[in-house]
Amino acid sequence: MKPAIMSWSSGKDSALALHRIRQTQQYEIVQLVTTLTEEFGRVSMHGVREELLDRQAKAIGVPLTKIRIPTPCPNSLYEAKMTEFLTTWQKQGVRHVIFGDLFLQDVRSYREQQLQRLDLEGVFPLWEEDTRHLAEEMIAIGLRATVTCVDTRQMDARFSGRPFDRRFLSELEAGIDPCGENGEFHSFVHGGPPLNISIPLTVGETQIRNGFAFTDLIPT
Repeated sequence: MKPAIMSWSSGKDSALALHRIRQTQQYEIVQLVTTLTEEFGRVSMHGVREELLDRQAKAIGVPLTKIRIPTPCPNSLYEAKMTEFLTTWQKQGVRHVIFGDLFLQDVRSYREQQLQRLDLEGVFPLWEEDTRHLAEEMIAIGLRATVTCVDTRQMDARFSGRPFDRRFLSELEAGIDPCGENGEFHSFVHGGPPLNISIPLTVGETQIRNGFAFTDLIPT
């Protein structure tokens, strides 16, 4: 198998992408990489505690690199930190980076442009598949996730903190992507593939910050 890096968000799309990659046996994931906000010690956008991220990586069984960034973060700084990280692995023979992106072409194009500078190639195992089918597949294979962040300009804050399940999908309003690919919501995976063990947690309080509802997940 070809060695590869996994861009890891801690959420359901990354989880399904990793599960698919392991099924194909084309790539061996040698490292996960996640950005964390320096000030809060939480996964960028998802708002997940660093301790839960660490437990998740341990449950997956792949080493994790955490890239700490300020908030807000200038794009030039983000790119410099990612380039430094990827260059280290490129020198060790890695040529592929896995992403859980679904259909946003501008995001994919940006990633590919950055990778091409380092002679790396992006791999997108879920690309342009029907997102309703992907959401149903996640649930069907036993993936367990909780919604950690909701953009209140697109969805009601009451959805934050809820399980990502069939009831959640059935209550989404028209125009909301079932996987939240337009930034409507983000999640944290704590059970099912690709985790080898479940991560015990409780759902804490929800706070509204800058138009986003963040629900705290507390490790138990």
